[in-house]
Amino acid sequence: MNEKHDREAISSSVRRRVIKMMGASALSAGVAGLAGFSPVALAQSSRKVKIGFVTPLTGPLAPFGEADKFVIESMRQFFKNGIAVGDRLHPVDILVKNSESNGNKAGEAAASLILKDKVDLMLVAAAPETVNPVADQCELNGVPCISTVSPWQPWFFGRGGKPDTGFEWTYHFFWGLEDAIGVFMNMWKSAKTNNVVGGLFPNDTDGNAWGDAKFGLPPALTQAGFKLHDPGRYQVFNTDFSAQIAAFKATGCEIVTGNMIPPDVKTFWTQARQQGFRPKVVSIGKALLFPASVEAMGDLADGLSAEVWWTPNHPFKSSLTGASAAQLAESYEAATRKQWTQPLGFSHALFEVAADVLKRTKNIDDKAGIRNAIAATDVHTIVGQVAWGKGPVKNVAKTPLVGGQWVKGKKFKYDLVIVENSAAPAIPAGATLKPIA
Repeated sequence: MNEKHDREAISSSVRRRVIKMMGASALSAGVAGLAGFSPVALAQSSRKVKIGFVTPLTGPLAPFGEADKFVIESMRQFFKNGIAVGDRLHPVDILVKNSESNGNKAGEAAASLILKDKVDLMLVAAAPETVNPVADQCELNGVPCISTVSPWQPWFFGRGGKPDTGFEWTYHFFWGLEDAIGVFMNMWKSAKTNNVVGGLFPNDTDGNAWGDAKFGLPPALTQAGFKLHDPGRYQVFNTDFSAQIAAFKATGCEIVTGNMIPPDVKTFWTQARQQGFRPKVVSIGKALLFPASVEAMGDLADGLSAEVWWTPNHPFKSSLTGASAAQLAESYEAATRKQWTQPLGFSHALFEVAADVLKRTKNIDDKAGIRNAIAATDVHTIVGQVAWGKGPVKNVAKTPLVGGQWVKGKKFKYDLVIVENSAAPAIPAGATLKPIA
């Protein structure tokens, strides 16, 4: 997807709502306030700052990129007068590529942005299938890269990362499997079950990480007193989960968990109901994050639960626009006529971090300087604080995680209500987990 096509995909009415949301003062901050200079003190430069952005706009992972057109247009408006890097004011060019939900395409898109477009900084979001190939290309070619929206273990260990050395050019912010496991178990403990859990893990980077005998769910669940039944890896886009359903029924599973893409969880849950399998709790990572995916399941989605990275109720503000999480979600819904979605906050935060990095970079032509600025980042964003150097490994900064349940909504078909916030009490809970009817 080229820049012209992407611009045309955003209507003029959306642009007007974006500008209204950000306000004139926020737009002017994009010129000089970010770098702490007055406009008079800055020398004009014709050298563009090129920011690459890879996202799945089509394919099964498209829900991860659903909010990106809105965010990209917001950022193009915000930086329309340039950004200060060192003592110069540079025009900003945001170059967008569609990964098509394919790892090979994601790698090719990143290579094109690096070798052909000569980007100064790469941004990428949306699951390991997109994030990892892009990060690998940046590491190979010595280009600074900031990524998000993948648990840190699939991003780090899935790329062969070693805790004692880490990576040189690629940095990631998000939560980890340990956080998702903690959230899931706390939700399950609040419901009356027999603690027998059925696991659904696909044969991909995410699924293998979640089901890993050392780093994934199995050891944590065993230690906490849960009994996990894992029938083995299944292939993505599976059309028949009868074997897994039979195994869960035979072992008396009252909880089902795993990590699935939206089409697979819809297939599984539809077949489970048809075959008389009715667990009390279903907590699935990845697939149950997005309103569109949940709505596509019809009435079957009521009561399903998932990890929650970001909501309008999160008590954070944008370091760029000053907008609260609620205001960002409201502006998105007004501009798109769609329900807010979790990746909205993290896509926006990617550009917050990028802007913070660039304002601390002295020379845009110094890629090592950009990388060093990334490593020294400590900024409060609309998804919370992003600060590298605090672990769990060199290249990872963690953000908070809570748990939520889909319930029948008022404005939209379903609402995602926070039901577990033990690890992040500053993020308010709205209810407690209820067993599936």
